Amino acid sequence: MSDDARDRTVDPEEVARYHRLAWLWWQPDGPMWPLHVLNALRREWIRERLCQALDRHPQQQMPLVGVRVLDIGCGGGLLSEAIARMGARVHGIDVVERNVAIAREHAEGSGLEVTYECVTAEGVAARGEPYDVVLNMEVVEHVADLPAFMDAVNRLVAPGGYTFVSTLNRNATSYVVGILGAEYIFRILPRGTHQWRRFVRPNELATHLARGDIEVLDRIGVKVNPLNRRMWLSPSLSVNYMVFAGRRPAAAATR
Repeated sequence: MSDDARDRTVDPEEVARYHRLAWLWWQPDGPMWPLHVLNALRREWIRERLCQALDRHPQQQMPLVGVRVLDIGCGGGLLSEAIARMGARVHGIDVVERNVAIAREHAEGSGLEVTYECVTAEGVAARGEPYDVVLNMEVVEHVADLPAFMDAVNRLVAPGGYTFVSTLNRNATSYVVGILGAEYIFRILPRGTHQWRRFVRPNELATHLARGDIEVLDRIGVKVNPLNRRMWLSPSLSVNYMVFAGRRPAAAATR
């Protein structure tokens, strides 16, 4: 695959925006506070889903020992570090060089062994080395070519492996809450963070996953109260939501 083909999912404007914000990643009370609050929520949901799937005890200090995890769009490393603390071998990737530098520096300062790399998902998929778990969190709504991006992500999930995706639904409610409310009224996100037309409906996401022989196993919504900076899980997928999906083992897939 050519470099041009690998890079066609990358939006240069998105890269420039996150380059400007990179130094704010590890400031929990700064503009990135929603990600810090969300990170605690998604960390526990990921732990519970994976421990159930892998038959491991979620209360163990490091229940993911031996599990190889790819964190796509790792940013400053918030989720990568959280998963590494569970014992997993984490490879965090991002297309913003400054994000990768900050993530690498913070992990080293925290004494965590996390491998970080500035590369696209397509670039990693071209290597032909799939992962036990692929994290695809708050990324799909920022890519320029969703089908091509999801094709690469699907190829990164090993037979019998799992993937998590989180994004925003595309409907009238998500426009009011995710764009007008979050960026203009309550200003919990910088203006221009999201483009509503790039939000992904749950059924669309399921279709993209199914093309890679990956089945949705569970999904949950996320609600936000901007007044007290609180988030919680909800059955409603109307705005923010997370999906847990898995690929059948190779033997089962060939039957």
